[in-house]
Amino acid sequence: MKYLKSSYKVKVILVSVLTLTAIASILYAQYLVKVIQEKEHSSVELWAKAMEYNSRPHFIETRKELQFIAREIQNHQLLSDSQRQRWNAVLQRAETDLANSALDFVASELIIKNRFEIPSVVTDEEGEILHYRNIDERRLSKDIVTQFASINEPLSIALETGNGTQTQKIYFGDSALITTLKYFPFIQFGLLGVFLGIGYLAMSSIKRNEQSNLWVGMAKEAAHQLGTPLSSLYGWLELLKELSTEQEVLNIVHELQNDAERLQIVTDRFNKIGSAPELQKQRVQPILEKVTDYIARRLPQLGKHIKLDVNIQEDVKTEINAELFTWAIENLVKNAMDAIDTSKSNAVVGIRSYVKDQDYIIEISDTGKGIEKSHLKEIFTPGFSTKVRGWGLGLSLTKRIVEEYHGGKIMVVSSIPGEGTVFRIQIPVN
Repeated sequence: MKYLKSSYKVKVILVSVLTLTAIASILYAQYLVKVIQEKEHSSVELWAKAMEYNSRPHFIETRKELQFIAREIQNHQLLSDSQRQRWNAVLQRAETDLANSALDFVASELIIKNRFEIPSVVTDEEGEILHYRNIDERRLSKDIVTQFASINEPLSIALETGNGTQTQKIYFGDSALITTLKYFPFIQFGLLGVFLGIGYLAMSSIKRNEQSNLWVGMAKEAAHQLGTPLSSLYGWLELLKELSTEQEVLNIVHELQNDAERLQIVTDRFNKIGSAPELQKQRVQPILEKVTDYIARRLPQLGKHIKLDVNIQEDVKTEINAELFTWAIENLVKNAMDAIDTSKSNAVVGIRSYVKDQDYIIEISDTGKGIEKSHLKEIFTPGFSTKVRGWGLGLSLTKRIVEEYHGGKIMVVSSIPGEGTVFRIQIPVN
């Protein structure tokens, strides 16, 4: 249980770090977007002012004088054609110099071509698109005008024309840089989540392998340590058989020998942990009966006032490892017994079996305290236990025996706090 709590704390810390990183990244990206939007808005305003200013007539009196001189040159009778052409060229150059060409260069070349990567459209008073920049022609429609209006407030410009003043509007959206910055935190968050997930899975896998190797080593060492006293116990039992002739003593010796054989089976189980089990096609009913008979004989000695309700309906043959499967059934029966308050009059552990849809079903029920809903997803997790001195290995080991070794399924069919729990094992018949 402590291991699970520690693991849960690590998960909470990882998720918290990831969340804080994502929030910080999003806030900083929003700050950058705001700064860039302000600069781009200033660029659009500068472009609008340049267009507006460039449309106005400037140096009006000087232009009138130049036009008057051009007419005099044209009507002067003493000038040759070459003189007229040369003087008209000078006047045209002067007209061009007065036409704000420098401002037009700033507006068109510097602002637009080099810095102005903002998608924008210019419309007339009726909303018809007159000009556009940095937009795919296929996207041009009134919808894009509405879209840009929802992103940025349009700018109005008053352009001087030959027929008076015309009001136009500039609608603009976000540049590619701003769009990238808006989505970048989420991309960063996703990549960070992937890397953390991969790292977490890798560390979990390494930790599980280390724990598995540790449990295997401990199990084999336990089996080795049990071997010597078991051999000695068998010797003492044989000696008791030879020295005693009383039937009652012999009966006790017989039961002790059964328990010693049981210890030998447990030792063999621990010794085989980590090895691939050998499956044989055999009957399941004798295995279930052997488990229930052994537990039923020892209930009085255990001080358990529990009734075993056994209902083995059908007997089939299937690929099975008798030792491991017996272990799995014993774990479930013992868990059911531990969950029951024996002071109650209805203390019952039920074991029933039947065949359904080519599966051999074994259900083990109890009238115990039940399992809380919050624990249902964790009961098969190694290390999880609600018992004060539990190691949290019984159900996880049972799940591994049933699902990994026998290709079956194990699940909690129902569990009601205060009423009891029903576990179900499904083993494929064929």
